[in-house]
Amino acid sequence: MALYEHVFLARQDLAQAQVDALAETATKIVEDGKGKVVKTETWGLRSLAYRIAKNRKAHYVMLQIDAPAGVVAELERQTAINEDVIRYMTIRFDELEAGPS
Repeated sequence: MALYEHVFLARQDLAQAQVDALAETATKIVEDGKGKVVKTETWGLRSLAYRIAKNRKAHYVMLQIDAPAGVVAELERQTAINEDVIRYMTIRFDELEAGPS
């Protein structure tokens, strides 16, 4: 299995509980596909450099994932479908950093 970092930006009008539910949904997708989420970090509501879909701020969430490529493809597909997520990015790593990002 490969190591990935998956970061997504959720709309600014969501409550923190809804953002946590999005992270739990992503975790469930990974675990259903025989992968595991190594670490989840919520960076909170931060300002964007430019407007994205009429949002000036967004909730940032980062997941460190150890999963096969098919699971990551399914995670990206589900993230793209979700209307609460305005941007996402998944990057493959050789090894994950231990400290806070």
